Amino acid sequence: MSGNVTSLFRSTAAHSPSMAALARESGDETGAGPVDFCIPCNPYFPTPAMFDEMAVRLRDIITYYPSSADTITAELCSLLQLPPQCVAMGNGSTELITWIDHLLVRESLAVPVPTFGRWTDQPMETGKRVDMFPLQESSGFALDLARYAEFIRARGTRVAVVCNPNNPDGGYLHKQALVQFMDAMADRDLVVVDESFLEFADAEAEPSVVQEAMLRPNVVVLRSLGKNFGLHGIRFGYLVANPALAGRVRAMLPKWNLNSFAEHVVFMLRDHGGEYAQSLHQVRRDRLEMAGQLSALPGLTVYPSQGNFLFVRLPVGAEGTVVRDRMLTEHRVLVRECGNKIGSSSRFLRLVVRPQVDVRRLVSGLEQVLYGSRRGAAVPEPATGTGYSSGTAAVDRLMTQTNGAGM
Repeated sequence: MSGNVTSLFRSTAAHSPSMAALARESGDETGAGPVDFCIPCNPYFPTPAMFDEMAVRLRDIITYYPSSADTITAELCSLLQLPPQCVAMGNGSTELITWIDHLLVRESLAVPVPTFGRWTDQPMETGKRVDMFPLQESSGFALDLARYAEFIRARGTRVAVVCNPNNPDGGYLHKQALVQFMDAMADRDLVVVDESFLEFADAEAEPSVVQEAMLRPNVVVLRSLGKNFGLHGIRFGYLVANPALAGRVRAMLPKWNLNSFAEHVVFMLRDHGGEYAQSLHQVRRDRLEMAGQLSALPGLTVYPSQGNFLFVRLPVGAEGTVVRDRMLTEHRVLVRECGNKIGSSSRFLRLVVRPQVDVRRLVSGLEQVLYGSRRGAAVPEPATGTGYSSGTAAVDRLMTQTNGAGM
């Protein structure tokens, strides 16, 4: 792949370039792009038969208007056994984050970092104060909810966000502890629990706080369908809250904010629940095997994860942007380097869980890039211009940009 491809990563601020952009720059007309360990998709769903069914109906799907969002939401709620008045479906979870910020965040929002970039960037773009609670590398990036609550009270923050599992590290909070945190935050304007990756968790049988959220006056739960179903391009997600909160967001959404692909997939799910459950089971098995294989690499640290991705720290001396670029150009493997995530650095990669045949290719590439012919000697850092940092140094970078207003 050409240098133009790797330059795409340097021109994006807080998100990886799209696969479409990578394909354009690489000039790849075969459709056989790199092995993707970057975009957190479910590799087992939809099934090939489901893709074939969508392909047969492609002309109708893209020719005609979809049904209204209310119709699609009603079908989803029937499948999930949720009351429609407590649900709002959006054109991806990012659309819902945007409306949560505009409608429900008045002045300040707290969020642990590193995390999904829109939870820091969106409120900052609308002039809110973002109070960032740094997750410590020394504790494996685990979130201490008691200390987080103390931080929120000390700062006087009005809205609290918790991602469970967290992105990029996959850290997990047990349901009972999270419910206790929600109750402790009853005097705040809002508590948002982002469960975008929760379907991949297996730490407990019923991990979601959706039912508890519907009973509380100030709690919103965010769920992603694109991540669970391996269909990021369709752009669909939903939130669950009490009828008043859900209704405020739903009232602002366009009547046709969901596209025909989203409608088609939602109405297919009733006949494919078994395949979906099996896909989640396989991802969880793959996660365990992949973590074991990566942990065997000298100097590489793999953090516990309940998401469909693993957060890893590169060996001392390795620089993430160099590793990312060499993996792509030399091995056609795409990885997510996390130096542009606040609270992370270029020593960290987020690697999506994939089937074993792909993991073997990933591990082989990492062995060559990190150790070369002398396994155990990490690739040296480039001399200049890499923005290398360690720990949570990216928080300091944000401090400089905002004169400390975000802290």
